[in-house]
Amino acid sequence: MSTDRYQSPLSERYASKEMQYIFSPDMKFRTWRKLWIALAETEKELGLSQNGVPVITDEQIAELKAHAEDINYDVAKAREKEVRHDVMSHVYAYGQQCPKAAGIIHLGATSCYVGDNTDIIVMTQALKLVRKKLINVMKELADFADQYKELPTLAFTHFQPAQPTTVGKRATLWLQEFYLDLEDLDHVLGSMKLLGSKGTTGTQASFLELFNGDQETIDRIDPMIAQKMGFKECYPVSGQTYSRKVDTRVANVLAGIAASAHKMSNDIRLLQHLKEVEEPFEKNQIGSSAMAYKRNPMRSERIASLSRYVMVDALNPAITSACQWFERTLDDSANKRLSIPEGFLAVDGILDLCLNVVDGLVVYPKVIEKHLMSELPFMATENIMMDAVKMGGNRQELHERIRELSMEAGRRVKEEGKENNLLELIAADPAFPLTLEELEKTMEPKKYTGRSKEQVEAFLRDVIYPVLEANKELLGVKAEINV
Repeated sequence: MSTDRYQSPLSERYASKEMQYIFSPDMKFRTWRKLWIALAETEKELGLSQNGVPVITDEQIAELKAHAEDINYDVAKAREKEVRHDVMSHVYAYGQQCPKAAGIIHLGATSCYVGDNTDIIVMTQALKLVRKKLINVMKELADFADQYKELPTLAFTHFQPAQPTTVGKRATLWLQEFYLDLEDLDHVLGSMKLLGSKGTTGTQASFLELFNGDQETIDRIDPMIAQKMGFKECYPVSGQTYSRKVDTRVANVLAGIAASAHKMSNDIRLLQHLKEVEEPFEKNQIGSSAMAYKRNPMRSERIASLSRYVMVDALNPAITSACQWFERTLDDSANKRLSIPEGFLAVDGILDLCLNVVDGLVVYPKVIEKHLMSELPFMATENIMMDAVKMGGNRQELHERIRELSMEAGRRVKEEGKENNLLELIAADPAFPLTLEELEKTMEPKKYTGRSKEQVEAFLRDVIYPVLEANKELLGVKAEINV
């Protein structure tokens, strides 16, 4: 670790080594060489020749393949200092290792052939890693929801006590957000296409020259390159670059995942304040430098913090896409180098944190029960009113009386700090022909959670478990948290 220069916290503290490698120079330059090989192979297979003599030979292709991995970075770096062009520096360096093939490397291509196709390949690999981790977060949440599908808890609207739900049902709300993100991710991942090789303004003019105007042969170039690089197809039209709208779509998927993680982490932070649920807290972890007793929800706070970065970062590709002039401008490049990798690294860290938090989430049923029982008499008033109506009472008169008694009980709780005595007030009121004992029998929390348990079971069975089964080979990821 260097201590005398700035280093991105995303690399130092948050993102996994796997995601960092996807956006590494080594991944980029190895991909460049694979693209050059694919181009040369395609040109050879399509019969590129001069006066009946093949321009590209099997020997040249073999030479390129022999040096696809052992990149001579020192040569490329020295060359770039002279020519100030990264692509041509690596063409030169590759040519130094492959003297027989040096003259046909990058034939007919522009810099965006390697640059933009590599960007698509890298983003596709990164989306696959994000997908893998997202599936695992969903698995952990599904297990948690199933475990606590019957545990009643106080629900909140406007963060005010509302009709009870269950701990597991609340977790399905988080899970469904991630499920929607997975749908978006799969759509974008399934739509990723290569740029192909279309030349400086996207017209394939250089290939028209190389193949002597043979339109049918030129039509085969992009599909063959795509197939060799593991893609179904290339974008049908482009300028010099692939549409920067693609970056926008990718960044929006990342922002969606960040928003879902932020919502979940905020709920967990609020629940930890209530002492109902607690994120993992390690034996020797320090919660506060001043207050030794504190157990702060630091990981959930970190999820929220990184998520805000990703949500705002989605603006970068959108603005870049909007500002591209005609067939290309270069004001995208510096921004792309930051916004796309950093967005992926941040989401990678977010999902690792989510995995860690959900896997170790601690639930305190006694505290949950205490909070619920203190509010349950208010929740039960509709049932009490219906029982009284069945015994001959007037619904409108009973509603008004219960409203008055509820206000009195609420005043006692808030102003005097005393226990909720609503049931005693109702039992003492002649308008309600119910004894205190009969009223207390209505205080069974599970009576007020509606179909929470059944909704959890149906959601997991019909929506989540089929997804997990279809992706079972991706399960088993455990997150390593650096700080």
